[in-house]
Amino acid sequence: MFKELTKGIAKENPILVQVLGMCPTLAVTTAAINGVAMGLAVIFVLTMSNLVISLIRGFIPDKVRIPSFIVVIASFVTIVDLVMHGYFIELHHVLGIFIPLIVVNCIILGRAEAFASKNGVFASILDGIGMGIGFTLVLVLLGGVREILGNGTIFGYHLFPASFKPVLVMIMPPGAFIALGFIVGIFNKVRS
Repeated sequence: MFKELTKGIAKENPILVQVLGMCPTLAVTTAAINGVAMGLAVIFVLTMSNLVISLIRGFIPDKVRIPSFIVVIASFVTIVDLVMHGYFIELHHVLGIFIPLIVVNCIILGRAEAFASKNGVFASILDGIGMGIGFTLVLVLLGGVREILGNGTIFGYHLFPASFKPVLVMIMPPGAFIALGFIVGIFNKVRS
């Protein structure tokens, strides 16, 4: 069972290995805190949807399997969206459309189809938590690298003296591709 929890961190990491969820990965990681917020939202939705899908998998006809999964996922995304809008307004504004788009995030739908619909409840919960943690770690790392190089800060705290010249491209879309490319390259080098 421990394998189900840890595989999403390195062996089957959704971003670094499976290359899933690239839209939010590249779009929201201009700062480390954005990675934390999006990651926590995905952990919650992934874990809860895996739990429910695993519980109801025997009752869902094959012809409506994917639409059923989307309804379950959308229910949890709605909860996250409303809680963020009510209690974390600034983060909700920064993450914007990417919160509702969690519904169609291929990581979540993929785990529902590939794992939760075929495995028991406890294993599905562990899979959701593990995949969500792996996703979150990469988002925070990518957001941290981009924030440090692009602003000279981490989690809003200044790291460098006033003379620091930020690499502005790092907080722009091309910076996301550049930083993620280096992270994936380093990860693959270490893994091999």
